[in-house]
Amino acid sequence: MSKVKAVLGPTNTGKTHYAVERMLAYTSGVMGFPLRLLAREVYDRVVAVKGKRQVALLTGEERIVPEGARYFLCTAEAMPRQANVEFVALDEVQMAADLQRGHVFTEHLLHTRGRYETLLLGSSTMEAVIRRLVPDVEVLTRPRFSNLSYSRPKKLSRLARRSAIVGFSSADVYGLAELMRRQKGGVAIVMGALSPRTRNAQVEMYQSGEVEYLVATDAIGMGLNMDIDHVAFAGLSKFDGRVFRNLTAAEAGQIAGRAGRYKRDGSFSTLGGDSEPMPGEMIEAIEEHAFDSVKNIQWRNNRLDFATIPRLIRSLEMPATLPGLHRTRDAVDMAALVALSKDTEIQDLVVNPSDVQTLWDVCSVPDFRKLSVNDHHAMLRRLFTELCGKSGTISHDWIASQVKRLDNTHGDIDTLATRIASIRVWTYISHRSRWLEDAAHWAHVTRGVEDKLSDALHEKLTQRFVDRRTAVLMRSLRQRDTLSVSIDNDTNQVAVEGHTIGELKGFSFQVEAGAARDDQKTLKSAAESALKAEITRRAKLFNNIGHKNVTLNFEDGLAFPKMMWDDTVIATIHKTGAFLAPRVKLAANTLLDGENAELVLTRAQEWLDTRIAEKLEPLVRLAQELNGEIEAPEGAEALSGITRGVAYQLVEHYGVLPRAKVAKELRQLDQEARKGLRRFGIRIGAANLYMPLILKPHATELRLMMWAMDNDLTDLPDIPTPGMVWTDADRNAPRDFYALAGFRLAGKKAVRMDMSERLADTVRPLGQGGDWFEVTPEIMGLVGLSGEDFAAVMSAIGYSYEARQVENAKPAPVAEEAAATEASTEEVAAAETEATEPTPATDAAVAEDAPAQVTAEEAPEEASEPAVEAGEASTEAEDASTDEAATPELVERYFFRWSPKRRPAPDAADRGRKPGPANKQRKGAKGQSRGPKQATSYKARPPKKEKQMDPDSPFAALAGLKESLSSSKK
Repeated sequence: MSKVKAVLGPTNTGKTHYAVERMLAYTSGVMGFPLRLLAREVYDRVVAVKGKRQVALLTGEERIVPEGARYFLCTAEAMPRQANVEFVALDEVQMAADLQRGHVFTEHLLHTRGRYETLLLGSSTMEAVIRRLVPDVEVLTRPRFSNLSYSRPKKLSRLARRSAIVGFSSADVYGLAELMRRQKGGVAIVMGALSPRTRNAQVEMYQSGEVEYLVATDAIGMGLNMDIDHVAFAGLSKFDGRVFRNLTAAEAGQIAGRAGRYKRDGSFSTLGGDSEPMPGEMIEAIEEHAFDSVKNIQWRNNRLDFATIPRLIRSLEMPATLPGLHRTRDAVDMAALVALSKDTEIQDLVVNPSDVQTLWDVCSVPDFRKLSVNDHHAMLRRLFTELCGKSGTISHDWIASQVKRLDNTHGDIDTLATRIASIRVWTYISHRSRWLEDAAHWAHVTRGVEDKLSDALHEKLTQRFVDRRTAVLMRSLRQRDTLSVSIDNDTNQVAVEGHTIGELKGFSFQVEAGAARDDQKTLKSAAESALKAEITRRAKLFNNIGHKNVTLNFEDGLAFPKMMWDDTVIATIHKTGAFLAPRVKLAANTLLDGENAELVLTRAQEWLDTRIAEKLEPLVRLAQELNGEIEAPEGAEALSGITRGVAYQLVEHYGVLPRAKVAKELRQLDQEARKGLRRFGIRIGAANLYMPLILKPHATELRLMMWAMDNDLTDLPDIPTPGMVWTDADRNAPRDFYALAGFRLAGKKAVRMDMSERLADTVRPLGQGGDWFEVTPEIMGLVGLSGEDFAAVMSAIGYSYEARQVENAKPAPVAEEAAATEASTEEVAAAETEATEPTPATDAAVAEDAPAQVTAEEAPEEASEPAVEAGEASTEAEDASTDEAATPELVERYFFRWSPKRRPAPDAADRGRKPGPANKQRKGAKGQSRGPKQATSYKARPPKKEKQMDPDSPFAALAGLKESLSSSKK
């Protein structure tokens, strides 16, 4: 008479081990498991004791049955009901409550017995229902070998080694695994969708210590015995195939119980952050292993009637007769049977009880793919029609085409997992010997394909979620006190234990991209000790000659400059509040410390101070004299009064000051006072006061840098390319940006300041009488623009313009000797602006001294012939037209006239007029203008009565030029 024992208790109580030992004490035995993976694990253990010839493995997808086998390790579905063996054991008996598979476990619980001993292994929650259904059962309870306790939630980054993180969907698992790879170097993956081979490979990677973390679904809770110290729940709800619901305390306890093996304590928690907290009653239940008892288990009638399909369905729907048993509803196989029974073609194929049984066997094929209900039913329909064909077996062509399609190891993780699920269906089918002509062959082929796909999936998971290099290094680091570190002098690559882990750039060690966050700290600290000698050598090199290779980098913006050495950031530059005196700080990730840090920092600061003093020499000298740090040179008079005020404003504007801001003061300066400004190389232009020397590329770069830092400006355009005469203007740039860069805004362009001043000098003689004039291409070439863009430049320097349709004849603009225009700009401009000021430049752009498109050297040294007046040009055009047979072609040309913006009179408001610039001439107007005002002659300020005009002065040259123009017109 068989003794029935129920060995019940929480996880980590050694129930399975106990059952294996009991089975091996008999001459034969059968054990049933919920998973193929567990069956295979115990099979390997028994083979190691009894040898392969005595041990068989029976699962839906794998059959190893040597002749004379006496020990059978099976999945519950493959476990024989009437086994003639001395011992029987059913593991994880609480699976009898599962809605889909529970009836299989209930069947074995009620009817499968060994001749001498039967063991029912599982949770203590099954004690009541087992006692009710098996009255003569002997219940043995086994305590847990170690404690299981709750700990406070922790973030992923703070989880200790040998932790498992549990999610409840593949998306959760992949997302968690990706985060852990970045932070911890890698993880192993365990999911129910993985094939046993893939899952075993992943578990082995964790068990061997190649990775220290595991990310899994709730599949981890079933029989996987691993060295896990802590289980962290990423959530407390899951989709059970029908609805989303919260985990029960028993389900959470099954998963949490994986923590702690044998006598080593374990812990569990939820993840910190957004994860939902675990209820106190659930925590208590898990810690005390006190869960609600299972009251009902699933059951299905095992006496099936195969006479007809309707009678089969009725026999499956027969209600349970014993208390505690619930008839299984909505099972996948039952749903498939009902669906196929409504198919008229299926109905026609079923003609006898044998066909009905075949149909039920087909409906029992597992839906490993889980694509959709309709897809699964369609495959079962095709399978049944094949079996009902003339041969009574599945056609070779169909299975061959299906297997060939799946025999492909390319693709991503999801693609490979889908192929594995599909090939598992064919592996299951291949073990139905009656369904195939050569079942053994196809069993071998499908198993081979599954193994290849499983290996490919394992490799893909490893590639995506494991940094193998870091994993190997971490294992070596834990096993040794120090690591072997070497430096390649040619490439600066740093290697640890033969693995390249980063690069020593300048004075900073950079771990290779891809290394996990926590591993970066460990690897860096391990490498630092070996790099000390190299850092000292480099610090001395930098102090002696290396600083000569320092450059500035503005990739983060002008307000965040960085100091580069050998293309590596070694320091950052910051404002101090003092003018032209920024401070250097060593880069945050530097390995420099102590004397080396002081040595490099001092030399870097000296380099920056020297560069500012050299490139901005006139501006620095002016600031120093204004602050009393230096005295005026011998024989020169110190700046004072209005001159000193103008100089102060120029310094405040970093060496470029709009003339309009000091127009009143300039009119009060005599020639002696202006000499004081010229002593610092200050040029008084028509629109700006500036120092030509500090408009050079490096000087401009430094001024813009300090201006951006002092004003915390973070969104600035790039500095214009050195050598450009003009650039496209960014209207979102701050007002002073282009002026500081040495450019003057003109419409959509920004023109180099010195070239716009030269243009103003060149065209000044052409419009002194208020007449309209046209410029030559050579004059336009000064700024490299034409058409509307050139007209905008002329407007910016004080000229109105009109676009006229004229005959396409060779232009003959007036341009007198350019030598007269080379007179000192500041003196001529001062003479012209006694009552009228030119329109000041609004913004300015950065430019360099060596033009790339059009250079200053391209400007004509001599002006062209005097321009013909508009009336004369029109008359000549009419005369020429009489000689032509065809109508002359008209082209658009621009004509200009000196039309400065007048400053408002002091009493403008009293006369009812708003102070401000006069109305502009309408841009682009054709034909006549808005009625030009009476032409006005702009003459230089007359000399003081007590002095005679110097015949060599610009005023004398200007007067001569005007006289010659008048003569030519007559």
